[in-house]
Amino acid sequence: MALVHREEVAIRVEDPRSDAARWCVDQFASELDARFEKGFSLERAAPTNTEEVTPPSGYFLIATLPEQPVGCGALKLDAKRKVGEIKRMWVSHDLRGLGVGRRLLESLEQRAQESGVRRVRLSTNRSLTEAQALYRASGYRQIPLFDKDEPYAHLAFEKTLPLTRPEANRARRTVTRT
Repeated sequence: MALVHREEVAIRVEDPRSDAARWCVDQFASELDARFEKGFSLERAAPTNTEEVTPPSGYFLIATLPEQPVGCGALKLDAKRKVGEIKRMWVSHDLRGLGVGRRLLESLEQRAQESGVRRVRLSTNRSLTEAQALYRASGYRQIPLFDKDEPYAHLAFEKTLPLTRPEANRARRTVTRT
């Protein structure tokens, strides 16, 4: 692939049923199958159905260069508990190290914040050391595994999101002055 600048990569909300989204998830699964000690199968993984990652229940984002998909990530929202779960993070091997994964993660966090979510969490496999480094560098802290149905998860991470401006203003107004 020719020299690419991170600004050339666009990130957008995508219908998880689209050809581009399905292609990204196929690439995600193929890479994990090659990297995991005992392989990977979407059929065995904890399910993420399309309704869970379609607004208003969640989001499926893809990164494109310019129209070719080069990465993806999904967000499942639990507005009642104000928690979001990040799923299916993947970036093309050719674009690793350019900050595309970080931009996808930040975009998912922004969608979570805009949806009123205060915490985001995710699980990952021990073999994905670069993903773990990204999460730690992005302010995630390791927590106990929360998804016992995910056979490929060895580690879990969580991040508390800052208050959005309206929430911060509301919080300041509720402070009692004496």
